[in-house]
Amino acid sequence: MKNQQSGFTLVEIAIVLVIIGLLLGGVLKGQELINSAKVKSLANDFRSIPTFVYGYQDRFRSLPGDDRDPTRVGGTLATTPGLVGNNVIEGAWDSETTTDETFLFWQHVRLAGLAVGPTSFSGTVTPAQFVPRNSEGGRIGVQGTAPMAGWNGSFFACSGNISGRFALQLDTMMDDGNAATGTVRAFSAWAGTTGTNAPAPVDGTLYTVCIGY
Repeated sequence: MKNQQSGFTLVEIAIVLVIIGLLLGGVLKGQELINSAKVKSLANDFRSIPTFVYGYQDRFRSLPGDDRDPTRVGGTLATTPGLVGNNVIEGAWDSETTTDETFLFWQHVRLAGLAVGPTSFSGTVTPAQFVPRNSEGGRIGVQGTAPMAGWNGSFFACSGNISGRFALQLDTMMDDGNAATGTVRAFSAWAGTTGTNAPAPVDGTLYTVCIGY
């Protein structure tokens, strides 16, 4: 007797391929939803900043971090890097210097009940842990000086460690879709007070995204 060879029929193979296609489509769609949620979270971080600034300013007639009398909320008076009370939140947006206005910005808005997070940066909370982080693990901060010349604004909110794809999506969602113009701009791996604009963010490269108010 001849041995009968068993195998998959064309119909069975077609069914398997359809199932694999559905699984891949589900994975890709799930990743798309995750990425979309991350971009929305990054955008919400930016949208919260002016609420903190204007809310504090409305109540105390001072800018958080630049407040001459932060004791009214139980906060610490800034002593660096410039003149406190001059209506400029001085320092670098990502500062870990506990006496800087940009660092103390977060303590003041938290103590005023405008933002959540630790209000003390001593003991178990280090300065690096005190500064808030975005959904990508990058720092979020505010500074009063423009990151680049010719960019006007009363203050600037910045968020780091953002991939090129997300940087472009943020600019498209919140501005003009061009990272070199408008109120939202991207900077290649930028830290400090001034950066070099990156007009065409590249996926796989990390950026700091800033928005001027």
